[in-house]
Amino acid sequence: MPAVCEVGANWIAVVPYAYTRRGYPAVRYAVPGWHWWGEQPEGVCETIRLAHAAGLRVLLKPQVYVPGSWTGDLTFHNDTDWSLWEEQYAKYILDMARIADSLRVEMFCIGTEFRTSIAQRPAFWSALIAQVRQVYRGVLTYSANWDDWEFVPFWEQVDYIGLSAYFPLVEADTPQVAALKAAWRPHVQRLRDFSRRWQKPVLFTEFGYLSVNGAGGRTWELEKNIQYRPVNELAQANCLEALLDTFQGEPWWAGGFLWKWFPHMRGHEGYPERDYTPQGKLAEQTLRKWYRKH
Repeated sequence: MPAVCEVGANWIAVVPYAYTRRGYPAVRYAVPGWHWWGEQPEGVCETIRLAHAAGLRVLLKPQVYVPGSWTGDLTFHNDTDWSLWEEQYAKYILDMARIADSLRVEMFCIGTEFRTSIAQRPAFWSALIAQVRQVYRGVLTYSANWDDWEFVPFWEQVDYIGLSAYFPLVEADTPQVAALKAAWRPHVQRLRDFSRRWQKPVLFTEFGYLSVNGAGGRTWELEKNIQYRPVNELAQANCLEALLDTFQGEPWWAGGFLWKWFPHMRGHEGYPERDYTPQGKLAEQTLRKWYRKH
């Protein structure tokens, strides 16, 4: 926690993962000996306590990992399987919401990037939000993907319009700040108009860039074969500079949660020099400059 505070951050996101195998209607979480300590209830609670003791506010963001796939593509072929999965997902979320309420967590996220599920099963999500409201008294959000936040049917039920802000902007190996800011302009206008429509602030529940060539482009594509991507700290730093310069000061923007900060800086698949983490890179200085302004 001290390193996070030294950068100037005032919030952290705690992300205890659950797991769903593609095609199997089950949600597995908090399994002793199988999940990381930080994903177990005791680890989640201790992390929250440490954050609060350090003066940080907390977003508790329980998230589902689908090996070899993505939550946005998660689907089932019949109502029985959907109902089985939804029952287990609701238990997972409500268990986490009770933890959040008991520890006075400032914000709670009900789900992340469930594109197909919210399109096909909107009634489940509406009912789940109502259930969460019964056990958690704090602020609620949902984390849409960067390309489907306009189609989420339940923004009226949550407090913040949340999204993973991995907008592809500039494909150059080392994108320049001016070009990145220009690429942000149409997105800014759409987000501003959407915020006004719903009278709710926009929150980047995730944002971040790899420290490799092309960091301002399609970041999910860059993750493939990351070990072969040329390291480029300036690309990452420029992307963060452009984002923060574009959005800081916008009254409808509530801020965001950087993906990702590692306790031991291990990084994605053991490649921290290429990963999203800004730790020990040019991007860390960019964060320090902007975070300490606010």
